[in-house]
Order: sequence, then structure tokens, then C-alpha cells
Amino acid sequence: MSREAILQRLEKERIVAVVRLKAAEDMPALAEALAAGGVRAIEVTLTTTNAIECIRDLDKRFGDELFIGVGSVLTTDDATAAVEAGAKYVVSPVFDPAVIDAAHAANAAAMPGCFTPTEIHRATQAGADVVKVFPADVVGIPFFKAVRAPMPHLRMMPTGGVTLDNAGEWIAAGAIAVGAGSALCSKAALESKDWAAITANAQRIRASADA
Repeated sequence: MSREAILQRLEKERIVAVVRLKAAEDMPALAEALAAGGVRAIEVTLTTTNAIECIRDLDKRFGDELFIGVGSVLTTDDATAAVEAGAKYVVSPVFDPAVIDAAHAANAAAMPGCFTPTEIHRATQAGADVVKVFPADVVGIPFFKAVRAPMPHLRMMPTGGVTLDNAGEWIAAGAIAVGAGSALCSKAALESKDWAAITANAQRIRASADA
């Protein structure tokens, strides 16, 4: 899959589930629950137990049915290992040009975390395919409109502050997609393995994003 195809898939999916799991063996069931609710893009963070193996297993089990990426990436080695395991996009909490280069070298999209307009611009100049605005709850939805007014070419994705009901508002403000973590996969639902609740959350955020 080319990087342009990856971006097209991201724009089509609109919602990225940001997943952190203590019990790695629950990952397939969680993925199925999300997909059943219409959320097929899953960012497996490196804070998940055995994250690289989880990515490899999801890729083997589901193939193109799911759109798998890796999150919380801070090093080039982790970026490379995750892409080799099947990740299509590399998401970071910070902007590190070396991680962008490593993702591109492995033919994956790079999504560094940024906070200010200057940082977002510099990351885009450095080759970022999408800029993850983080933590987005601090700047809010109006920030997206304000930043994109003079720079409409920017591809931005908020993480933090995305709820089950405001995903559509972020997209209307100019986000290419949204990243949703605890709102979508709550700690309580994960610990109790309440997959039905997670499917219901996925359906709800999908309805918001598609409105």
C-alpha cells in the first residue's frame, strides 16, 4: 500500500481507535468489537503489552479488513519494527524528524504529535503525512479552524478531547480523521471485557463522524 493509499484509507475511515491493553490476548476480541461498530482503524500503542506481536497477529488475522497502525512511537527502531509487523502508519506523541524518515523508509505514513502552529508547519515541511494535534482537548475545535484558515493544505488529526458525540465537529473543523482512546475503549469496558459496550461506543462515534 502506497502512502497516498494509506492517507486515502485514513480519510475514508475517519476514526482511529487508540488502543492501550494490558492483556494482549484480548486484542483480537477488541478489534472485532470495534469493527462490528464500524471502527476499523486501530492504533496499537507501544504502551500495550507485546504491542509489536499484537500488530503482527492482527495483520495475519484480519488483513485489509482492519487498518492497523502503531502509536506512542519515540524511536526509529520501534517505527521500523512495527511497520515490519504490519503497521501502515506510525503515530508519535512528539515531532521527531528521524521517526518520520524511518516510517517513510518503510513505506508507512508518519503522524507526529504537535501542539503549536509553528510545530505543525515544521512537521509538515519535514514530511509528516498527517499531524496529530496533541493534546487536542487543550486547544479545542476552534483551534483547527483558526490554524487551517491561513494553511488550508494541512492534514491534521486530533487526539485527546474527541468524544463519542463530537467527532463530526472536529471533522467539520478540518480534521482529516480523529483519534479516540478512552472515550471509545474505556478502562472499565476493557477490564470487564464488555465487548458489546465497545461496539455500541463504536457505533455512536461512527454516527457522529458520518453526520
